[in-house]
Amino acid sequence: MTANVPPAQLAQALDFSGKTVLVTGGGVGIGRAIAEAFAGAGARVVIAEIDPANAEAVEQAIPGARVIRCDVRQRGVGQMLAERIAAETGKLDVLVNNVGHFVHARPFAMLSEEEVEEILDTNLGQLLRVTRAMIPLLRKAGPGANIINVTSIEAHRGIPYCSVYAAAKWAVTGFTKSLALELGPEGIRVNDIAPETTDTPQVALDYMIPPENRVHEERWIPLGRFGRPADCAGAALYLASPLAAWVTGTALHVDGGALAAAGWYRTPQGEWTNVPVISGNGLVIPGTAA
Repeated sequence: MTANVPPAQLAQALDFSGKTVLVTGGGVGIGRAIAEAFAGAGARVVIAEIDPANAEAVEQAIPGARVIRCDVRQRGVGQMLAERIAAETGKLDVLVNNVGHFVHARPFAMLSEEEVEEILDTNLGQLLRVTRAMIPLLRKAGPGANIINVTSIEAHRGIPYCSVYAAAKWAVTGFTKSLALELGPEGIRVNDIAPETTDTPQVALDYMIPPENRVHEERWIPLGRFGRPADCAGAALYLASPLAAWVTGTALHVDGGALAAAGWYRTPQGEWTNVPVISGNGLVIPGTAA
């Protein structure tokens, strides 16, 4: 037996009019695409952004958005954001924890204690502090409120030279599942978006992959391309909407099928790659003869 959802009902499910959404790191890349998507769906969007140029750009791109220039990694900033949102709207319907970064991409043995702590705080510590500060406002919004954590495909596989980054993302996965259980009885849902490589200024594909190799892109990802910020924006709208009313404590893999086909390869030079070159004779690891 099937049930058809009327178009009007679908439109209503994706209407965020009257809702307040906070996006951390919403000035560029995936965060900006998510902020734009919620604004386009009628939400009042609050953006926390550290970079002045990105903050100004997104302010101009999203009329009516409340852009707060701040560094969410700093102690007390989560509480400051909560107080501002409380004063202006009194509640928070959707929290999108988007901030994260590789910070130091080097072998674990080469990282200093300070660098390890910086990676952990950028990808885990600040997320915990911001989330804790926002829970009272989410409770005021009531059942249907949402927390969406943008993690990474690296929360579900290994990544050489980014071991601490991966550890932090795995930790967010465990936090998401556990917090979903704690807040579930109140009707507050908690989920992850776990993207594969997405073309953003932070991970610029034109810089990472030589132009001569981009012609092979369709063979690297099952769905034939790397990610775009809009892919994650669509996932965020879905997770925050009534369409996902029975979805909590899980990860939505926005990866084009990459996790299903994941595989890292060693090159003859001793480096790692997960973007092998394809020749007419089959798979060729960079640095080998075709």
